[in-house]
Amino acid sequence: MKEICLKIPGKPIAKNRPRFFRAKDYVGTYSDQETEEGRWMWEAKNQITPELQRSLPLTGPIRLRVCFMMPTTKGWPKYKIEWINNGLLIPHVKTPDLDNLIKWVKDCLNGWLWKDDSQVYQIEAYKIYSLEATTSIEIIEVGE
Repeated sequence: MKEICLKIPGKPIAKNRPRFFRAKDYVGTYSDQETEEGRWMWEAKNQITPELQRSLPLTGPIRLRVCFMMPTTKGWPKYKIEWINNGLLIPHVKTPDLDNLIKWVKDCLNGWLWKDDSQVYQIEAYKIYSLEATTSIEIIEVGE
């Protein structure tokens, strides 16, 4: 059983819908998130040891655990900030949607950390407010 833990600093990113363009009779798609994806992948790859890098991509069934720590706003009351400091988890129930955040993580790690998204058989994910915006990821490859 292999376990990989990643912590990507910065505000969690949600997967956007594909963008389309038309050139005469041709219609194509493009991603307007390539720069964000590059930075995100750079952060993730820097946390993988060379020994582990040689054994990638993972090929077995994968359990994925993700915590999206969303930033608080400037106008937040001090008592709520104190709650966070004391370890209280305050749910984030605004946009971006949790499923779009998960899609971003799965798409970025697909083909590099694991062979295909279909290997992910279980996902535990939540988004909470935090004083430090981060995406915390735990990948567990269980025996085949």
